[in-house]
Order: sequence, then structure tokens, then C-alpha cells
Amino acid sequence: MQKLTFYFLMIFFLASCSKKDTNEKKILIVTSNQHTYGDTQISTSNHFAEIVLAYDVFIKNGYSVDFISPLGGAIPIGYISTSDSIQKKYLYNNELMNKLKYTKSPNNINPFEYKAIYYSGGGAAMFGVAENKKIKSIAESIYKQNGIVSAVCHGTAGIINLKDEQGNSLYQNRNISGYPDLFENKEAEYYRTFPFSIEEKIRENNGNFMHSEKQRDNFYVIDGNFITGQDPSATTSVAKKVIEAIENQQ
Repeated sequence: MQKLTFYFLMIFFLASCSKKDTNEKKILIVTSNQHTYGDTQISTSNHFAEIVLAYDVFIKNGYSVDFISPLGGAIPIGYISTSDSIQKKYLYNNELMNKLKYTKSPNNINPFEYKAIYYSGGGAAMFGVAENKKIKSIAESIYKQNGIVSAVCHGTAGIINLKDEQGNSLYQNRNISGYPDLFENKEAEYYRTFPFSIEEKIRENNGNFMHSEKQRDNFYVIDGNFITGQDPSATTSVAKKVIEAIENQQ
């Protein structure tokens, strides 16, 4: 009798855990560990505004946020403007800075806990993320369970290799935005270190790459469960649309 009781308790416990995983309000933010442009000595980093403006929207709407990076642990941050009140607030926020110091390893992530994945940008986003098989699998699993895949600026680099179970591009025939070649300085040394062009890769994989003819005009596109923005100016809008999309599913 005791064994039977224990058996039913275990079933109840596992069912409860499974229910919690699918109902908990969580969003995953992807970052990079890269400190330099390729093998050069030119410093790069994750774009602080693209992290904190999205983070601010997510937590204010009642979502908890986890951060991952290809290697886990500390990540470089840059592009910081203390004249922006939200950036300044989070620059001195111990909870957030601790999360960025100890980003999670992809090996320790259960994708079924998350309603959305968001790829932040900055030059660092061009390195180590797109080719990371664990992060790729996490994003594909989130999408498969009707989750939202979102990105801003160079963060879109992280989604280029996403596939469905048949091996087709996850975003084929979808409108996708990110930082376009139009605004890259192709003669600069930093650009020559990029392993690929975001714009070209999206198109090669049968996505419709969209962008504005102007910079910093809050350009973003929504197509199905993909929500992507051109540059940092779209960060808040993309984050708000992520929340809206999640809430509309419930």
C-alpha cells in the first residue's frame, strides 16, 4: 500500500512540474561571450540598450527573464548611454548585473519553460551564437511549442540557421528584419571579420529580409511567431509586441 501511495504521489508531482513548466511566465534572452571582432584586437560587446529596454518591458509585464550565452558566465556589455534613464537605472541594478555576470549555459536550459526567446544584438552577436547547436535547438523547441522568436539588430544573426523537423528554414517565406548591409561600413576592419551577412543569409534561407531606408526609425516586422527589429530604436516596440503576442495566445 505504501509503495502504491508513493507511486501516485510521484505521478502527481511529475504532472505538477510539467504543468508549471508550460504555464510559468518566462522569457529567454540570448547573448554572446565574444569580446573582440573575430580574431582582431578590436573590442566588441553586447548592446546594453537592446538588453535592458527589452528586459524592462518583460519584467514590468510580470515575466521572469533568464539569460544565456554560448559558454555561459560573464558577457561583455557596451554601447551604454547613461543619459537614457532606463539604461542608467539598470547599470546600477545588482539583480540584472548579476544575471549578466552569470549567464546560463545552454546545457542548463529547459526550452519548455519559456514562452519566447529574444536575441539581443551588438557586434558580439555575430560570433558564437548562430553556430551554437544547443541554442539553435532551444529556439526551435520554443517555436515548435508555439512560442515567439524575436530579435533586434545584429541579434537576428542568431536565427539564421533555425530549421523545422523537415530541415526547412523555420522562417521561409516569413518577413524578417535585422541590421541591413545598407548601414554597415563594408570598408571597415570590423565588418571584414563578420562570418556572414545577416541580410544575405536570411534571403539564402528563403526568408524575406525587410528594412527601412533610414536608421533608428523604430522599424520592425511581425510575421507569424517571428518578431524582429532593424536596430536599437525598435527594441521597446519588439519587446512589447512579444508580450502582446504571448498574451493573445492565452
